[in-house]
Amino acid sequence: MAEDEKILKEAKKLPWEDRLAHKNWKVRNEANVDLASVCDSITDPKDPRLRDFGHLFRKTVADSNAPVQEKALDALVAFLKAADADAGRYAKEVCDAIAAKCLTGRPKTVQRAQDALLLWVELEAVDVFLDTLEKAIKNKVAKAVVPAVDVMFLALSDFGSKVIPPKRILKMLPELFDHQDQNVRASAKGVTIELCRWIGKDPVKSILFEKMRDTMKKELEAELANVSGGAKPSRKIRSEQDKEPEAEASSDVVGNGPTEEPVADAPQEIDEYDLMDPVDILTPLEKSGFWEGVKATKWLERKEAVAELTKLASTKKIAPGDFSEICRTLKKLITDVNLAVAVEAIQAIGNLARGLRTHFSASSRFMLPVLLEKLKEKKPTVAEALTQTLQAMYKAGCLNLVDIIEDVKTAVKNKVPLVRSLTLNWLTFCLETSNKALILKAHKEYVPLCMECLNDGTPDVRDAAFSVLAAIAKSVGMRPLERSLEKLDDVRRKKLSEMIASSGGESGGTSSVTVQSSVGSTATGNSEAPVVRKSAASMLSGKRPALSAPASKKAGTVKTGGSKKDAAVRNENSKSAEPPEDVEPAEMGLEEIENRLGSLVKTETISQLKSSVWKERLEATLSLKEQIEGLQELDKSVEILVRLLCAVPGWNDKNVQVQQQVIEIITYISSTAAKFPKKCVVLCITGTSERVADIKTRASAMKCLTGFCEAVGPGFVFERLYKIMNGHKNPKVLSEGLLWMVSAVDDFGVSLLKLKDLIDFCKDVGLQSSAAATRNATIKLLGAVHKFVGPDIKGFLNDVKPALISALDTEYEKNPFEGTVAPKRVVKASVSTSTSGGGLDSLPREDISSKITPDLLKGFESPDWKIRLESIEAVNKILEEANKRIQPTGTGELFGGLRGRLLDSNKNLVMQTLTTIGGVASAMGPTVEKASKGILSDVLKCLGDNKKHMRECTLAALDLWLGAVHLDKMIPYIIITLTDGKMGAEGRKDLFDWLTKQLAGLSDFVDAIHLLKPASTAMTDKSADVRKAAEGCISEILRVSGQETIEKNIKNIQGPALALVLEKVRPGFVQEPFESSKTMTGPVSKGVSKVTKSTSNGTLKQGSRSRALPGKGSRPDQITSVHDIAIQSQSLLNTKDSNKEDRERVVVRRIKFEELRPEQIQDLENDMMKYFREDLQKRLMSPDFKKQVDGLDILLKALPSLSKDIIEVLDILLRWFVLQLCKSNTTCLLKVLDFLPELFNTLKDEEYCLTEAEAAIFLPCLAEKLGHNIEKVREKMRELMKQIIQAYSVAKTYPYILEGLRSKNNRTRIECTDLIGYLLETCGTEISGLLKYLNMVASLTAERDGELRKAALNTMATGYKILGDDIWRYVGKLTDAQKSMLDDRFKWKVKEMEKRREGRPGDARAALRRSVRDNGPEVAEQSGDLSQIVPAPLFPRQNYGISEQIPERNPVPRTIAGVNGPADWNEALDIIMFGSPEQSVEGMKVVCHELAQASNDPEESAIDELVKDADGLVSCLANKVAKTFDVSLMGASSRSCKYVLNTLMQTFQNKKLAHAVKEGTLESLITELLLWLLDERVPRMEDGSQLLKALNVLMLKILDNADRTSSFVVLISLLRPLDPSRWPSPATAEIYAVRNQKFSDLVVKCLIKLTKLLQSTIYEVELDRLLQSIHVYLQDLGMEEIRRRAGADDKPLRMVKTVLHELVKLRGAAIKGHLSLIPIDMRPQPIILAYIDLNLETLAAARMLTSTGPVGQTHWTDSTANNPSPPANSADVQLKQELGAIFKKIGDKQTSTIGLYDLYHITKSYPKVDIFSQLQNASEAFRTYIRDGLAQVEKNAAAGRTPSSLPLSTPPPSSLALPSPDIPSLDVKPLMNPKSDSYTDEMRGSNINPGTLDAIRERMRTMQLATSGSVESTVSKPLMPTSDDNVPMDEQNIPPSQMGAAEQVVLPMDEKALSGLQARMERLKGGSLEHM
Repeated sequence: MAEDEKILKEAKKLPWEDRLAHKNWKVRNEANVDLASVCDSITDPKDPRLRDFGHLFRKTVADSNAPVQEKALDALVAFLKAADADAGRYAKEVCDAIAAKCLTGRPKTVQRAQDALLLWVELEAVDVFLDTLEKAIKNKVAKAVVPAVDVMFLALSDFGSKVIPPKRILKMLPELFDHQDQNVRASAKGVTIELCRWIGKDPVKSILFEKMRDTMKKELEAELANVSGGAKPSRKIRSEQDKEPEAEASSDVVGNGPTEEPVADAPQEIDEYDLMDPVDILTPLEKSGFWEGVKATKWLERKEAVAELTKLASTKKIAPGDFSEICRTLKKLITDVNLAVAVEAIQAIGNLARGLRTHFSASSRFMLPVLLEKLKEKKPTVAEALTQTLQAMYKAGCLNLVDIIEDVKTAVKNKVPLVRSLTLNWLTFCLETSNKALILKAHKEYVPLCMECLNDGTPDVRDAAFSVLAAIAKSVGMRPLERSLEKLDDVRRKKLSEMIASSGGESGGTSSVTVQSSVGSTATGNSEAPVVRKSAASMLSGKRPALSAPASKKAGTVKTGGSKKDAAVRNENSKSAEPPEDVEPAEMGLEEIENRLGSLVKTETISQLKSSVWKERLEATLSLKEQIEGLQELDKSVEILVRLLCAVPGWNDKNVQVQQQVIEIITYISSTAAKFPKKCVVLCITGTSERVADIKTRASAMKCLTGFCEAVGPGFVFERLYKIMNGHKNPKVLSEGLLWMVSAVDDFGVSLLKLKDLIDFCKDVGLQSSAAATRNATIKLLGAVHKFVGPDIKGFLNDVKPALISALDTEYEKNPFEGTVAPKRVVKASVSTSTSGGGLDSLPREDISSKITPDLLKGFESPDWKIRLESIEAVNKILEEANKRIQPTGTGELFGGLRGRLLDSNKNLVMQTLTTIGGVASAMGPTVEKASKGILSDVLKCLGDNKKHMRECTLAALDLWLGAVHLDKMIPYIIITLTDGKMGAEGRKDLFDWLTKQLAGLSDFVDAIHLLKPASTAMTDKSADVRKAAEGCISEILRVSGQETIEKNIKNIQGPALALVLEKVRPGFVQEPFESSKTMTGPVSKGVSKVTKSTSNGTLKQGSRSRALPGKGSRPDQITSVHDIAIQSQSLLNTKDSNKEDRERVVVRRIKFEELRPEQIQDLENDMMKYFREDLQKRLMSPDFKKQVDGLDILLKALPSLSKDIIEVLDILLRWFVLQLCKSNTTCLLKVLDFLPELFNTLKDEEYCLTEAEAAIFLPCLAEKLGHNIEKVREKMRELMKQIIQAYSVAKTYPYILEGLRSKNNRTRIECTDLIGYLLETCGTEISGLLKYLNMVASLTAERDGELRKAALNTMATGYKILGDDIWRYVGKLTDAQKSMLDDRFKWKVKEMEKRREGRPGDARAALRRSVRDNGPEVAEQSGDLSQIVPAPLFPRQNYGISEQIPERNPVPRTIAGVNGPADWNEALDIIMFGSPEQSVEGMKVVCHELAQASNDPEESAIDELVKDADGLVSCLANKVAKTFDVSLMGASSRSCKYVLNTLMQTFQNKKLAHAVKEGTLESLITELLLWLLDERVPRMEDGSQLLKALNVLMLKILDNADRTSSFVVLISLLRPLDPSRWPSPATAEIYAVRNQKFSDLVVKCLIKLTKLLQSTIYEVELDRLLQSIHVYLQDLGMEEIRRRAGADDKPLRMVKTVLHELVKLRGAAIKGHLSLIPIDMRPQPIILAYIDLNLETLAAARMLTSTGPVGQTHWTDSTANNPSPPANSADVQLKQELGAIFKKIGDKQTSTIGLYDLYHITKSYPKVDIFSQLQNASEAFRTYIRDGLAQVEKNAAAGRTPSSLPLSTPPPSSLALPSPDIPSLDVKPLMNPKSDSYTDEMRGSNINPGTLDAIRERMRTMQLATSGSVESTVSKPLMPTSDDNVPMDEQNIPPSQMGAAEQVVLPMDEKALSGLQARMERLKGGSLEHM
């Protein structure tokens, strides 16, 4: 204790660094305690001591002593509490140390570590904190991952998402969800739940769920269901904490106001956009052919191009870029003549706006005017797309209210009302989604604009203007509208007030409730809540703690869900209990108004408003406007402000400017206030309507009226205006008011109006007015109503004058019925739709129950037909009086009476009844289906009448009924009628025709499938007309039902309809309309011939004949449907499930062409259905050639972008081309021949070569069709075949061309003959192997056809030009006449060549070789042989180590006989060196011949001559490997590749030649061969599999016969990463890394092969050179890299260690004598020395090494340093030791074989040493055993058998491989020295006489027990490298002290080899052995 105290006392004098790093843990512990106390005492964060402490914690927190580590963490926490953000400079190092060392410690340590990490977050080192966690969660120990996730959870929970960026956490979570440990996954779920509390569930789900497994999704979904409410940060970063004292001081002054606290409590809204990573779409857009597509003349191509942009831009976040050119293109396409293209362009703009957001601002402003102008389009698809895009542009922040002012002003003044209304609707959306500050900035521009629009003649425009005003009032209050409202009449003012009140009421209440609840939660949350440490897993179900515990019992427990529910109930109760609004305002004097205003408005302003000077009043209104705009709580003062303006200056003010300001103020109030009371509208609407009449204030007044409509609804404003306008003296008030109503209807629609009152007002007031302007305005109003309600409005205006009806009809045409249209403006207040007379059905319906009297019903049953007719006519009259709009009330008895008249005996009455029933159904609408009580079935029965007029009346009634209800409601009745046996044939036919007509107008109608069965039954009807009508109906049923529905119901179909359904049901048909039999006569119909034949019913033939006739159902193609557009947005080719190899496996490889069979056509169609897009497949397989051409155009456009997919389905495409080549349509054929060259160019660009199967599909047909009867087609085919020859190969194309010579078509034979001539002329030597087929061409000279003979003679003349007289060797047997013709043609060719000065025939080949030899490759290329057609290598590579110079050679005098071949060895090498790949083949033939003859020479003199040129030859061939393979990859023959590999194989088969190859040449060759072995393009070459096999075999041969030392050195040097320029093809950095990995693996395999043979070949290896290469490799890596790679299990490093281990094992300590090339004196010592020491110690400990010296020796200098008296001859001593160890092995039965082999090697190495003289003291039996064993081993060695499978022993050191030393007197006694022979020690210890056989047995038994594991051993066993996968472990980490005696793995002796010797040993059992 005293000593410890002394140490501690002395340590306190040391500096902090020394104390914290002291070797005594107590000193370090006390230092940390002192450091913590010092930090606690520091109060100033700028204290200089803190800067001195910061760097200390990096090491202290990583202390190995746990208590010290805890104290270090305490000190760190104290430091962080005292420091400020400047301490962040130390954050990275300290946090990394904490994550590495502290998270796996004791719980308290982990907790303190988490506290420290959170404090780093508090000091704003968030990025460092998250970087540390990213590393920590990748820890392999789950125990360390859970605390890391927990601290991430705590940081998020404490500091919130504003401090901890959620994006970083979201990137880390997917890895945690896939963790193996369940605790980690649970913690990850907890973090996800906490994240949802901060940023919401939707962003988290959209980002994380797609990366999760389904099980995890379900679990997390269940947890997220319980998450509700937001979250609030409990901690603040240090900079925010510094601001808290100031905030507290200010709050004390102001008081305890809850105004700002709820804002801080509100959860942060994170935009999902910010969490996404941007995606670049410009690059794929360029590749997709977008720019070509948008410039196409066909609209479909333009649309597809834009659709691709739309698809790419649909990503959530787009990377910014230059989109200016794209936007200019899209701006043009918006106005495209084709609406589909325009819609696609508009949608693309919307997607770009959503993805780019603010980066799209400039482009948005650029395109906005065009988009607003495009709003004039009435098509719903265009309008919807425009609306969505405009809203997306604004919502994404591309535009703001200030930017769009001018564009909106221009659009609002557009002459098209639709543009005005939709623009205002969009403006409403913009206002509703904008913040208040922006609206306050821009409202002054918009309010006058809207007031002007309130006077618009179109109701929709007025309604939209009201919506804008209401939106402004809702956002910023009524102040901006007050002046404008003054000019509005009472009705408009009331409407605007109602709109404002309705839109603003609920939101205000909700907000107040929200604020209240948030304040409450804040109060409870800030109270004394205990701080509880939470983990991430505690957030899961059953573990979740209370998020905000109540401070006291009084507060109670408040749940989020319950509070929401209670709030909703309170809101609902308040709504239900709210009394009806008081509409009529009470009287109020000016004094009372001023008293109520109080201080709201300045007194000076009110006094100025009363002034008689208009300038003062104007100034007062402007001042009042500013004051109102500045009010915070405008809603409470709306009514009093409006009353003030109505009083002063009042509506009677004469100054226009003052009036305008008043109207604008009122407009501002109505649009800004949350609720604008109807009282205010009543107060203002009279004055506003009068201001509408004044042209100066009209715009503002109309805008004010529209604001009233938005506030209180247009219904209330219209009702008030009816009264004002009807009795007003000024006719302008009426006419301009009606025009404003037009705009209001256009804006708000008619759903909130009482249409009956509106129409009556128009009829009674507007149309009756004497003023033309009023009548015109009324007509416009009725036209606007017509747009919403349709032609039914005409029924309400029948009693109008004919002239007005004509004017109304003209207006109706201008405003056609658009169906259900969404209103452009929205009313703020919730105005019930029940106020409309007709509800949602627009026009009101009349209750006619009172008019259906008993007398009327009785008249239906009268026996007098006239009375019955009168009753029916009375019903028609009732319908007319009700304007053909009736309610179903009380009509049940009416339908009963009409049902009886359908059975009337008077047919005229029945027809009249049918007309009346149709009228009733039309007037009643959809409710007729329930009210009619099944009268439809009786109507359908009337189709059974024989009279055509009766059936026509029935069908007319059905049309009217269908106009009222949907067809699906009529289907059950129709089915009953069709299955009724009493129905006549004419009736069924008419009903089927009617159904066909109705179904043809539908695109999708699933219920139609119910009609399939009765229609299929009708296919067997006796009447041909019925069958034909049923067939047409079935076609439409199949089209609209959908394929899946049909397949489910097809089992119910039988008879002839089954064949029709099978024929019709195929992918693509369901979108086609019913066509005539023309669509069925194509090749597809053949595929179902079996089905039709298998049907035995005789009516089938009749049915099929009827299908051959054009039917009534046939009609032109429909416009592209929505489904078609969806299809066209898909990819053209679907190659996901494509298996090209399986398809090619069934292809029959035929050279002769055969016509396609029907089943092959059917297979082709099935494949195209599977892999081609639906519309493309339909076009290509259509019998209409125009559609086929369209399909090819689509493919042609997409060809560049779909090259990979097209290669995958190339075999299918080629089969389709074959089908087209066999057809007779010239247009399609020419299109195919235009497409094919583009296709093959694309394949060439992709470096793709046709497979044999693809060639067998297409080339036979092409060769056969070369003789087409049209010259233009023949030309195109000829050029195509030439292109294929270059793209495929001459050798493989040639057989197909030769087969064309056997064709029956003379034109084909002529073309093929010409092609052979072309090949001879252009391809030269590449076709030399195929010259034997020239006899076929020569035989054609005997044909009768003159053209054919001429072609054959021309081709032979071409051959003569190239071959000269040698051509006669190839012509075959010819008649004398044929020979004469050829001879004449040859003579003509000679003259022709002389004229052209082309030399003599046959000179070309000889000149080529001479030029190659003399001038090099340049002249050879100019001579025009193979270089004309084979392009250069695509990717030129550098050649390393291969000399391009001609090596010196020893000439070989022999010459090789051949046709124009090289003359000798030297010429052959010249051609190989400088010739093209095909030219060098001739040289390689000579070399191979020479090598073969030299190998057969028994004297080997020829080999000795060739050895001098061996290195130069291999250098040339290595250089040629790359060139031949590059040329073959471009489509040339692989012949040259085979030759160069064969020549190398023959060279390396001879060991003398192989050993003569230099190391540099060997490195280049091995590198080249390994690179091509790894090249993925080689298998696709011609005979690729054979080339790969040849490369493998050659590589093995090189390893077997090349110089072992060079092989080892080269392979070890190749373990380093290869230079990228060495690879045959370029690639990215990632691909290069993968390639280098594969290359290293291949080099390792080669080294494994050499290492396995090292025992038998070690004497062939120059160990000094090999060890030097290992030394260089290890030194280049360095120790740091070696440690890193050892941890990563690096294969190259492990292989180098294996080689070194094997060398040490085989040579033992003698390995140290081979370090002559290693600088062993360098400092630090070479790395290899440490590895040699380690291996020696390990092997010695395992008894796998003969101890030849001190194992632990560490001094690598002269061995005499530690040995003062070395022996006189160290070599003699070492040899004696070796022999002693070997004799010991031979004495052991288990190791005797190894010992004999070692002894054999000693005798070979030292032939002068007499081995047996060393065994003088051994027994004769032992000497005989050794003698016979050596003889047997020598026989095995001569036979090539080596004991490679046996454990390897230690051979003699190669350092002694000198001329054998003369050792005349070697003494055996040192071998028996007990100090060096452990075996003798064992014998002595066991007291066994070693000279007896029993002693030997006992000794062997003891060793076996030791090796079998019976003797306990606790040490590791070293691995033996016996296979490729079994390499030595890295023994670097195993200290020698832990190495003990390991089990020695010894395999039994080869029984066959030494069976005799073993038998002899057994015979010694009876005798005894003499002592050795």
